[in-house]
Amino acid sequence: MRRVAPAIVIALAICPRASAQQPPRIGPFVVDLHGTVPAFPTDSPALAASRDITAADLPGHGLGVDAAAQIYLFKFRVMTVGIGGNLMVGRSRSSPLAGTTGRAVTERFTSIAPQLSLNFGSGYGWSYLSGGIGQATWFLVPEGATATAADEEKIKTINYGGGARWFKKKHIGFSFDIRFYAINPGTPTSAHLVGSPRTRLLVVGAGVSVK
Repeated sequence: MRRVAPAIVIALAICPRASAQQPPRIGPFVVDLHGTVPAFPTDSPALAASRDITAADLPGHGLGVDAAAQIYLFKFRVMTVGIGGNLMVGRSRSSPLAGTTGRAVTERFTSIAPQLSLNFGSGYGWSYLSGGIGQATWFLVPEGATATAADEEKIKTINYGGGARWFKKKHIGFSFDIRFYAINPGTPTSAHLVGSPRTRLLVVGAGVSVK
């Protein structure tokens, strides 16, 4: 009993501390890789006019990828502040119906931007709001045509949105993101072609996160 008693005392002293342990903090970094669905506009005559096509030729919803990374700097009360950046590429293609005068059109949107994020939760899982200002290119070319300056122009774009990450394993988890891209108007390329209009593009993504 003399040998057992000290062991019991030590065990009782350790157990409350273990049960009172705080969950791990967010970070110190995370990398996301998402498959995305960009909701390209289908009802924008102004966008179609900027490329000399009709609104019926616009491809609509597409597929893409989004790669992002964040480094977490500090925690203020319940909020952890992070900085990083993301690269999003989305693509779509229209196929005109047989017997119509429509044109096949390829659409591709590429955005790269730094990001600031506000994060809430713990290392086991957290939600976030994030945004940034960067540049984007909007490629929209009918089949058989050549790209114009409008398809290569770097347009100021603000992205903002939020999402969440869950980590059932120590380093690999699941995440999703809902993001808007506020795209500035494009520059007219000729006397008869207007610039692309101010547009808000919705992109939904989901995939894996590594920390």
